[in-house]
Amino acid sequence: MKLHYSATSPYVRKVMACAIAREIDGQIELVATNPHESPPGLLAHNPLSKVPTLVTEDGLALFDSPVICEYLDSIGEVIPLFPRPGSPARWHALKLQAVGDGILDAAVGRRGEQAKPKEAARDAWIARQRAAMERALDLLEVEPLGQALDIGSITIACALGYLDFRFAAEPWRQARPRLAAWFETFAKHPPLARTVPKDPA
Repeated sequence: MKLHYSATSPYVRKVMACAIAREIDGQIELVATNPHESPPGLLAHNPLSKVPTLVTEDGLALFDSPVICEYLDSIGEVIPLFPRPGSPARWHALKLQAVGDGILDAAVGRRGEQAKPKEAARDAWIARQRAAMERALDLLEVEPLGQALDIGSITIACALGYLDFRFAAEPWRQARPRLAAWFETFAKHPPLARTVPKDPA
């Protein structure tokens, strides 16, 4: 398998964390890709020019991260990251995945817009995204979160890690001690500990 990736993408981190949890990360060839440049190698597999994009061994191109993670969950013999279809555990895990991806969508979008010149409409949009992030974090403070590795908990951890990475000036822990305690423990799992983002040297 080949994975078009960017080292600092939280969505790529989510995919790699799932691959590590499934013990199949050694089967994935990483292809460093800048999606903002729309390189032909990426466009040949994903016309949206986004990472992560996975190319399976039989040549099937898959994107975005929820689809890739579910595909990876079909490989290997360890405990699945996606609970059994129709089960309450699955709906809870998928809900958490949606919350985590929503935080990331808002955070990544904010980061891109904040680098642009100020204007009223842009500032209003940025404020809406920050408010959405804050509400999602408040939800997670009261949401049941366990230490078991599943697609929901991994996505939440990747989202919180991205906030630490890119929004360190907006601390989220003090107002949410339960979530902070959960993250401190959960982030020690190898799939998270091995994928902590770092700016390229």
